[in-house]
Amino acid sequence: MSSLLEGKVAIVTGSAHGIGRGHALELAKHGARVVVNDRGVSVRGEGSGRDADLTVDLIRSRGGTAIANYADIADEADVDAMFAQAVAEFGKVDIVVNNAGIARDGAIWNMSADDYDAVMRVHVRGTWMPARAAARHWRERFATEGKVNGRLINTTSGAGLVGNFGQTNYATAKAAIAGLTLTLSLELYRFGVTVNAVGPGGATRIVSTMPNAPKLIEPDDLGEDEYNPMDPAGSSPLVAWLASDEADHVTGQVIRAINDRIVLMNGWSEAREVSSGQKRWDATKLGQILATDLFGTRAPGLR
Repeated sequence: MSSLLEGKVAIVTGSAHGIGRGHALELAKHGARVVVNDRGVSVRGEGSGRDADLTVDLIRSRGGTAIANYADIADEADVDAMFAQAVAEFGKVDIVVNNAGIARDGAIWNMSADDYDAVMRVHVRGTWMPARAAARHWRERFATEGKVNGRLINTTSGAGLVGNFGQTNYATAKAAIAGLTLTLSLELYRFGVTVNAVGPGGATRIVSTMPNAPKLIEPDDLGEDEYNPMDPAGSSPLVAWLASDEADHVTGQVIRAINDRIVLMNGWSEAREVSSGQKRWDATKLGQILATDLFGTRAPGLR
């Protein structure tokens, strides 16, 4: 146990398995008291259970402090009750890690509207709802305490940043989370809150649904300091650091943690531009102008 997060209270959504469980264990390892949230659903978001109890038991067996929560993180009343539980048990909330997610993959011509809506609900609404509850909690504390050192860490993915075939729902949701992160970093900064997004990797239940997926890695498969490039907890040390007071200067960032690399993403930045010279563009002339001046190639069929 370290003291990096001593005295902090964290909520980690979707933390019964994989990446979320890794985050919860890592935060507890560094002294945070953790609310382990998970509905115990399948990868598709179906069913329910008390899978969160497993993570709680693991944390307690390692000397940490944790309680279980089974809220639907896209349901307003459930999220409010989750924060009320955290405050009643631990007195406050300092850290929120939005990790919960499901997958219902398929090419767009095969995907149902229900599968699109279900994924968007869990990932986007299920990130926005805890973020709003956290923002309200921190704003109230700021009014009496001043700077609160709140930490909001959202989960994006490579699919949302560069796209992925068969995941128009999942990729759209993860791209939305990146945009939500940037906006929340602006809205919450004056309260002393940082907001960042992490794009993790690893052998997770969601990854296991894909062709030629690697074998799932369970908590006892690796020693505490053992390295495996597919470890779902590979990004968890980064999350723990972002959750700490040491990361007070880092906000509005999207950071990937893949294998042994931590990569700061640059986002949608301006690359090149052309100007019309204060004149209305002529569509019949745009092809050659954009091809040579913007894209650096000659447009097919143009001379």
